[in-house]
Amino acid sequence: MKFSDIVSQLSPDNHSLNDNPDLNPEIICITRIQETIAHSLSYIEGNKFAKMVATTAADALILPLDKSLQEQATQRGIAWLSSKQPRLTFARAIALFYQPYKPSSGIHPRAVISEGVIMGKNVAIGANAVISEGVKLGNDVVIHPNVVVYPQCVIGDRTELHSNCSIHERTHMGSDCVIHSGAVIGAEGFGFVPIPQGWYKMPQSGYVILEDGVEIGCNSTIDRPALGTTKIGKNTKLDNLVHVGHNCQIGENCAFAGQVGLAGGVEIGNRVILGGQVGVANQAVIGDGATATAQTGISSSVKAGDIVSGTPSMPHSLYLKLAALYKHIPEMYKLHRTLKKNL
Repeated sequence: MKFSDIVSQLSPDNHSLNDNPDLNPEIICITRIQETIAHSLSYIEGNKFAKMVATTAADALILPLDKSLQEQATQRGIAWLSSKQPRLTFARAIALFYQPYKPSSGIHPRAVISEGVIMGKNVAIGANAVISEGVKLGNDVVIHPNVVVYPQCVIGDRTELHSNCSIHERTHMGSDCVIHSGAVIGAEGFGFVPIPQGWYKMPQSGYVILEDGVEIGCNSTIDRPALGTTKIGKNTKLDNLVHVGHNCQIGENCAFAGQVGLAGGVEIGNRVILGGQVGVANQAVIGDGATATAQTGISSSVKAGDIVSGTPSMPHSLYLKLAALYKHIPEMYKLHRTLKKNL
């Protein structure tokens, strides 16, 4: 693919063809900036990687709106295009070279389809998938091998269920969702009532709702509640190994990194970001636009827009001050003992 073809499809804010139309290399692949080769396209974002313009083997770069970097690239004979959001432009460029595997529509002869299943157009169902009674599948749904869909589930248009995921009864899934391998959606919530003999298992009669565009990573679990719903809002993305407890209500456009764990009844607003291994206690409330950095422990509420860190959670600015003091604790303790002896 010629560099000019890439420019025409990405419509960047600026590009080197304006001043150097003859600098139009053939691009055969797209690479990380640390792994560039001849005829590759890569990107630069942030000061950490800016110095690599001087050494990269790439024949073309996606750059920020930085004239000095653009001039460096031009001097080295590197074609470039620039964008206010280089990472987003890079993501769009990847799609020009790679499309994920998608099977052709049709039902594999070893799939098990119960009577009464309602299917839309162009559905693809792989080998050993099990689709139970009362399930409704929208148009262009893709179900990979070994997926199990329990009774009365609704799967929206263009949703994709990857191999070995399980969708439990009465789960409602919107359009354009992606459920990755090993994920379990709608299994029983952790509900047990203590009795003298041990524990009485509370029936979990609720169900899970995933709105349009939700993506659930590998081996993540979304539990259904005893009553009511567990709900995940539009375009929210969950990484691998995330657990969402019963009755959680999660807003739109959130992003949770790996090993996040939500206890039951947590309420989370829109555009919330939770870093890896964040834990959120039962019934906690997190407001719109809040962020919790990795390994934060949230025991109560976080206000809208706040950034929190540490366990128990505290304002991120305070956490940074405390973290700076940690390394001085031994000398502070030594000084304390010296002063105590001299009293």
